[in-house]
Amino acid sequence: MTGGSPGSAHGSNSTAGSTGTTGSTGSTRSTGDSTRSVHAGRPPATAYEPSLPGPVFVSHYHLPGEATGPYTYGRDENPTWHRLEEAISELECPGDPAATTLAFASGMAAVSAVLLSQVRAGDTVLLPSDSYQATRSLQERLESYGVTVRLAPTAGDAQLAALEGVRLLWLETPSNPGLDVCDIRRLADAAHAAGALVAVDNTLATPLGQRPLALGADFSLASGTKALSGHGDLLLGYVTTRDAALAAGVKQWRKTVGAIPGPMEAWLAHRSLATLSLRVDRQAANALALAGELLKRPEVTDVRHPGLPGDPAHEVASAQMRRFGSVVSFTLPGKAHAERFLAALRLTSEATSFGSVQCTAERRARWGGDAVPDGFIRFSVGIEDAEDIVADVLSALDEAAEAV
Repeated sequence: MTGGSPGSAHGSNSTAGSTGTTGSTGSTRSTGDSTRSVHAGRPPATAYEPSLPGPVFVSHYHLPGEATGPYTYGRDENPTWHRLEEAISELECPGDPAATTLAFASGMAAVSAVLLSQVRAGDTVLLPSDSYQATRSLQERLESYGVTVRLAPTAGDAQLAALEGVRLLWLETPSNPGLDVCDIRRLADAAHAAGALVAVDNTLATPLGQRPLALGADFSLASGTKALSGHGDLLLGYVTTRDAALAAGVKQWRKTVGAIPGPMEAWLAHRSLATLSLRVDRQAANALALAGELLKRPEVTDVRHPGLPGDPAHEVASAQMRRFGSVVSFTLPGKAHAERFLAALRLTSEATSFGSVQCTAERRARWGGDAVPDGFIRFSVGIEDAEDIVADVLSALDEAAEAV
């Protein structure tokens, strides 16, 4: 594989064996997640050349005579995107030459691409009622196009009961912000038996935490803004599929709508993949440590993290997830208490995102749109030392309680 070098054709996102690595390792044996994350999508080692070529800024390419090739126009193709896309394919589907990834300007661009490229007037889409609120906000748009939208919750595989006549089943597991989990394999099998396609929003889990395509999904997509890039400094999205026809439809939608990533953002995301395994391992461990301490606090209720042995989602999550993610959710006694807690944090930034190397938190009800209590906190755990994160949170809880 060329790693997306400017002269290579795009579309296969092929890998050597099951390594998910390119010529920089020179090996075809199976490799681990961290090795794969470092080498994915990079070209073979070449004397005096960088291991990851810099971003290509271009709007058009030289096309002499009747020449055509992998690069024709900047809205269609870019070698910087291709390297990133091949890298993500190697993480989502190690060793699968059929896997194709398409990068987008944001996570919502990727969400919209799948929904709007795959359904038509008269079709029915089944969405989680507890999914990311911006995904649910597409309901009105879909309905205006003549698409019927059904809603059912994630927990308990409740969408099974609403599959009749569905064209596209949308899963988000773990869900954002409630952290409920559904059985991807069970739902995908049932959906396919009913004639439906299956898309899984894999943002919270990342491809190192969960591989939806291996569990039967037709699409795995995510906001690369979050843990995939992990530094809170760019917007990006992607869609991965193993079906060439589905990929072509999504790619055509990207081209006609123009929801393309910038080359700098694509390059930064690819560079960040090298530390993905290290980051998600550290964040998952830190999140579990924090969740365990929160369970001891009397004023904290409804602590959720899929890695907690007592969590309602733990059994299903353990069967399909390899890492449990960076997000912990919990509820404090009301809006004022939650606001005092957030204001007392010293290491944690108030931000409406998750997956960054830095701890972030928010009172999710401030935005509306989610069925959560006023004191509900979505806490994204960073890579700081676990002891420092826990100490900061416990101190802020103490301060918030003292002010009552």
